[in-house]
Amino acid sequence: MEVSRKKYSVIMALLVAALIVIAIASLVYGRYEMSFADIYNVFVNRFNGIQDDTLKIIDHVLINVRLPRILLAALVGAGLSISGAALQGTFQNPLVSPDLLGVCAGAGVGAALSILLFSDNTMLMSVLPFIFGICSILLVFFLAKTGSQTGTLSLVLAGIIVSSIFNALTSLVKYVADTGDKLPAITYWLMGSFSNTSYMQLKIAIIPATVGIIGLLALRWKINILSLGDEDAYTMGINPGRTRWLIIFFATLVTSACVTVSGVIGWIGLVIPHICRRIAGVNHGKLLPVSCLLGAAFMILVDTLARNLTTAEIPIGILTALIGAPFFAVIYGRTKGGS
Repeated sequence: MEVSRKKYSVIMALLVAALIVIAIASLVYGRYEMSFADIYNVFVNRFNGIQDDTLKIIDHVLINVRLPRILLAALVGAGLSISGAALQGTFQNPLVSPDLLGVCAGAGVGAALSILLFSDNTMLMSVLPFIFGICSILLVFFLAKTGSQTGTLSLVLAGIIVSSIFNALTSLVKYVADTGDKLPAITYWLMGSFSNTSYMQLKIAIIPATVGIIGLLALRWKINILSLGDEDAYTMGINPGRTRWLIIFFATLVTSACVTVSGVIGWIGLVIPHICRRIAGVNHGKLLPVSCLLGAAFMILVDTLARNLTTAEIPIGILTALIGAPFFAVIYGRTKGGS
């Protein structure tokens, strides 16, 4: 299915509008109530350099708590979605997601170790998951190169092996962790959350995530060619192996940055691209930008629900699984198991 340029422009405009509306609604709704007028006054006062003591608490909650959380949720949602869409096209498999190559499992080990050993060092706790995420893809590359299989199959098999190894290491770290505070912290991080978001986390994630997203967008036309098969790619003058690894590198960069600051959030990179294909078609030139916008809007919406549904905030990974799994089951049922 291929949408026309006019229809695609309408879709993009609607998604941008939806993203803005959801972001503003997320600013308003929370445990500390505030009105649209309060938000407007805070930003106007900030712009004009005016200090209003009557809006001091609202200003703090809005600027230092909700705004960085919304920005980070949008970045993570966009990053995981575009990574999933790019990898599914690259591997010619709609069941591929960013955690298939072991990136999430590797970042999980890094996070567990940082919580266990360096809980007082904020920088190490932020950087270590990212380093382990990158190491996981390097290990996948090594195993894929030394395996007897070639192409996408070797990458998938290597990803499964690496994920199993890192998941076992995470379980080992949880086994030796103090049950009083370390183990609950590790378990909560692995479920995914934006509850402790700050501008520091946003600074850590924004550069690698942005570089990765821009890289994937720049390669979106080559992903179309890779989805046709290696023989067609060679015919069109593209080295499929080199291009595939470049796409994997950018997807890993994005995923590692996202997992570092939000924990493991599943299903976004699997389900959102499926929805976007029904909206924008299979052309990755249009699919990837749509995936970014829809993923960002969806993540902000789910995070808003996570912090408002109950008095105790629900880990966002639980909600994405509860929403994503049934939705994917419906898609699978309608296609009768087809791709």
